[in-house]
This record gives sequence, C-alpha cells and structure tokens, in this order.
Amino acid sequence: MANDWQELTRLTQGEEIRVERVKMTRTGIALEGEFELPPLAQITSEDQIFVMAFIQANGSIKEMEKVFGISYPTVKNRLKRIADQLPLTESAPPRSNKSEILEQLSAGEITADEAIRKMS
Repeated sequence: MANDWQELTRLTQGEEIRVERVKMTRTGIALEGEFELPPLAQITSEDQIFVMAFIQANGSIKEMEKVFGISYPTVKNRLKRIADQLPLTESAPPRSNKSEILEQLSAGEITADEAIRKMS
C-alpha cells in the first residue's frame, strides 16, 4: 500500500489531486464524493519516507544522520522544509494549572464549581 501512495505521488508530480471514491477493503463498502488527501499524503514520496524514518528513529536526529548519511544541520533543514509544507494541527486549548485555578478561585474570579470543572 505504501508503494501505491509513492507511485501516485510520483505520477502527480506535486499537482493537487482529489480522491472521489474510497472503498473499505474489509466490508467492500464504497463512499463516493470529493475527499482531500491528508497533508502527509500530499508531500513528495521522498519526504514521506524521511518522515517515516524520523518517526521510526523516535525523533533522533543523530539516528537520522546515520541512516541517511547526512549532517545534523541537513536533517534539521529538511525537517523544517517538510514542516513548512504541513498545516499546524488544531489542538485542545491548554489546560490551566492548578495553582492558577486556585488563585482565580481565591480572587473570586471563578466559582468552586468552575474550579472543579477546570481541574478535571
């Protein structure tokens, strides 16, 4: 399956593509519509391989130096170049720390119920 994505990436040469049909192999159910590829599937196959290797190396730049035979700055620059192509993921808002919540509670800025909700 990974080779299929790499071949598709090579064939499209960076052109934007849309998937119009998705079939689940186990059930045979197919969905039709217009689906955008996930961001990682939109980067070049070489960059996909680099990202997979980085993950398998547990984020170790030293390991990436060994695997690819490149310098530390080259690994960092390539990771930055790839990261610049990918959108930031949305994440949950940061959770307040307990001392901040307790300060808000003592200052009367929030109720006890709000403090409990924020801490859970």
